[in-house]
Amino acid sequence: MKKLCITISMLLVFAGALFAQSDSLQPLAIIKLNKNEPITVKQLRARVETYKKQIGRSLSVDEKKMVLDSLINERLILQAAQKAGLSIPDSEIDKQFIAGICQQIGLSTIVSEKELNDLIKSAQGVTLDQFLVNQTGMNTAEYKAYFKNQMIAQQYVLYQKQDELKNIAPTDEEIRMYYESNKASFVRTDMIKMFAVWVPKESDIDGARNKLNSLRNQYIDKKQTAEQMIATANATGAGYSAGEGLVPKTDAYAKAMKLTYQQLMDLFGKNEGYVSEMMETQDDFRFVVVRKKYEAKMLALSDVYMPESTITVYEVIRNNLANLKQSQFIQIAAQDIANSLNTTENVERKKTGDALNKLLEWGD
Repeated sequence: MKKLCITISMLLVFAGALFAQSDSLQPLAIIKLNKNEPITVKQLRARVETYKKQIGRSLSVDEKKMVLDSLINERLILQAAQKAGLSIPDSEIDKQFIAGICQQIGLSTIVSEKELNDLIKSAQGVTLDQFLVNQTGMNTAEYKAYFKNQMIAQQYVLYQKQDELKNIAPTDEEIRMYYESNKASFVRTDMIKMFAVWVPKESDIDGARNKLNSLRNQYIDKKQTAEQMIATANATGAGYSAGEGLVPKTDAYAKAMKLTYQQLMDLFGKNEGYVSEMMETQDDFRFVVVRKKYEAKMLALSDVYMPESTITVYEVIRNNLANLKQSQFIQIAAQDIANSLNTTENVERKKTGDALNKLLEWGD
């Protein structure tokens, strides 16, 4: 039997939240630190359903009480953050949201939300919206609102514990030990630096084809450089898009670029400076250029982690260990803060004892 582990860390992770729905709006507790905010049976049942899916079994009454306590702690920290005037702009939420999903599905670089939607639809047959509903029970807008609350709460914990946080950096010995223990995983796959130009078909397919051919000829004839094309593409009304980046030899990246894996493999077989013929996808016409090639390599601590970067493997490990230590610290600190806020003045429990037990005895 799997053991249930419920902590305030639920507040701080990029994970699921509200799944099931219930008709009961009966309040179990009122959070009053900054404003009167009820926690209802409906909300509790939703969170219980989340844990049920995670551990693969139903929860006991005592475990449901633990979930209720975690919900109370989460709301207390969020209300404390709101009372302190902490906020995060929506642009930062969007950035972190995309980064988190890209990491979850195995992308090593960040794409736009539209590109992410197209990639997920190609790979899994569902939209980004449906992907999130399947994972968390919330659509994109709902998840972003939830995620924003979690980030604000985390910001509050960091603000309250910033002095202690300064003392948890990883040591040189820890970094080197981590590398030795995980050396086999520090392998950089084959990569190419690719420049691409694409023209959307929209309502004028022939016009898009002619425009792409013209742009390709301008590049071949050296009338425009890649940098000039990218700058022009970013201007309003350019009518095309252009970009440059490192592309690993993976099926996920092929799909993200709307190429078959064989087409991507063929590009890896070309020499630097190769300019493709015009390619046609469902949505656009495009051409790509192989600007530079990087062979797979076993990385040492002093090697740069990615081509054309200055960040070494040592620094990557240091940053990852620092993030891990920070996450562990925040989990403990968040619980300490919640405990200090969980007073009778800030929390009014509407149901206790046998009355609460009876409410929590719902079936599956």
